[in-house]
Amino acid sequence: MVIAEEAKGASVYEMVEVGEERLIGEVMGVQGDEAIIQVYEDTTGLKVGDPVYLTGNPLVAELGPGLIGSIFDGIQRPLPVIGLITGIMLSKGIKRPPLPRDKKWFFAPLTKEGERVSDGDIIGVVEETKRVKHYIMVPPGVKGVLTYIAPEGEYTIADVIAKVGDKELTMLQKWPVRRPRPCLQVLEPAELFVTGQRVIDFLFPLAKGGKAAIPGGFGTGKTVTLQTITKWCAADIAIYIGCGERGNEMSDALHSLKKLIDPRTGRPLMERSVFIANTSNMPVAAREASIFMGLTIAEYYRDMGYDVLLVADSTSRWAEAMREISNRLEELPGEEGFPAYLSSRLASFYERSGHVVALGRPERRGSVTIVGAVSPPGADFSEPVTQATLRVIRALYALDVNLAYRRHYPAVNWLISYSLYVESAKKAWDKIAPDYLRIRNEMLEILQKEAKLEELVKLVGVEALPEEDKLTLEIARIIREDFLMQDAFHSADAFTSPTKAYKMAKAISFFYEQAKKAIAKGLGVEEIRGLESRLLLARMRRTPEEVFEAEYENIMNQIRADFKKLVEGER
Repeated sequence: MVIAEEAKGASVYEMVEVGEERLIGEVMGVQGDEAIIQVYEDTTGLKVGDPVYLTGNPLVAELGPGLIGSIFDGIQRPLPVIGLITGIMLSKGIKRPPLPRDKKWFFAPLTKEGERVSDGDIIGVVEETKRVKHYIMVPPGVKGVLTYIAPEGEYTIADVIAKVGDKELTMLQKWPVRRPRPCLQVLEPAELFVTGQRVIDFLFPLAKGGKAAIPGGFGTGKTVTLQTITKWCAADIAIYIGCGERGNEMSDALHSLKKLIDPRTGRPLMERSVFIANTSNMPVAAREASIFMGLTIAEYYRDMGYDVLLVADSTSRWAEAMREISNRLEELPGEEGFPAYLSSRLASFYERSGHVVALGRPERRGSVTIVGAVSPPGADFSEPVTQATLRVIRALYALDVNLAYRRHYPAVNWLISYSLYVESAKKAWDKIAPDYLRIRNEMLEILQKEAKLEELVKLVGVEALPEEDKLTLEIARIIREDFLMQDAFHSADAFTSPTKAYKMAKAISFFYEQAKKAIAKGLGVEEIRGLESRLLLARMRRTPEEVFEAEYENIMNQIRADFKKLVEGER
């Protein structure tokens, strides 16, 4: 934190350069002729009397072809480019354009001279990757007649490719990161956002344009869960923000994504990903900038009509940075020393999610789905960051320490977690599974009964329970171990399509239905536990998608045959 005297003309959130090395900073407050500056680099060596240079501009994101596959720090400096110059450690004051100015892109116009254009209209297209077509849009606030459009050909992002009246347009746009990009209409999230994780998609579904949080204590698998969702989700674009987490975790995510192939397209996952790394050894002050930088990039692709996933790991580290900066500013602290505006800052992040109708022609719809990790100390969900997050999200995936210790991953606690998108997702599930809600509610009811019975088992033991309760415990075990558990490192189990998830759940439900009839006729759970179909249920999750249809029919037939023999006394 730096205080600059005689800073006349400075405004809050203006970018400045501090000292002879021109360190990047941002004005956080103005008091008379003094400006309080948050510097995004190491301030060692700064001294009284060093100059401060005002830029007159807020922190902006550079938007244009070249974003996909890039790795930036919190203020959008291109880390691979800088790494070639400075090595593994960033040098103070070093700056490079976020997007390369010398690379040429093949631009194809989609409009003609003389047409009237306005905010958001698509005037051309660039093939950014084999997966992503980058649509060049008229920037917000620009309207008029198109007096020039460049012919097909290769251009850099700084070349003029169109003119609206006398205003020259390039493929490069700049947008203030703290200001949401405008849209025509905000829609209610109503489409299922497929993550490939059964516990999420089936029990606690997320909608496109939704907002969710994954709180959990140390070692519960927050980062692996976020990385798994990023790898396998149905988003067109994925933006991964490493905000204050360990650098080795970010490095692991990068290396694994470079090797992975998107199951939907057969193309590398890097062809739809953007990474923003502001890890624990990077400037604390830039954590907030990294969050809003990622949001702005997400909204930019949303405006093109894409479904974007934004993952933040973790918002707790951002909140800790806010607390540190607030303390230096000597602001009145709130609960546990966090600033009083903690809730509003978190809300300003999550509320930029949404499913929208974008500005301009042709009409297009896009979405930004936000999933943020929360790291409560000691897995205490009553702490301020978790509670502030709960007020604004609509889906919670609470990771449980005890489940993680039992190696149950993802360690989502089904008794605490919830989703307010169930009714919205039901419309998508109804196309696959007309009885989706019945099976989902049945599963949750069985798991809730198991939690109640566990207390009784501790007192009297399993053998003292009636057969109906023993069956409940057995089916709950099947649901937990053979449906909810998922191996992120197994080729067939890492991702599950909604169709496979439904059929797995349907098979378990049918087994339960037949088992209840057998119990009613006086048979015991031990006899049911030894059936061949019970073993087939355990193998379902590791059965590849391409052969699961045949396996499902085999399982259902085996369940019918097993219980028929059991009831008739044929062994």
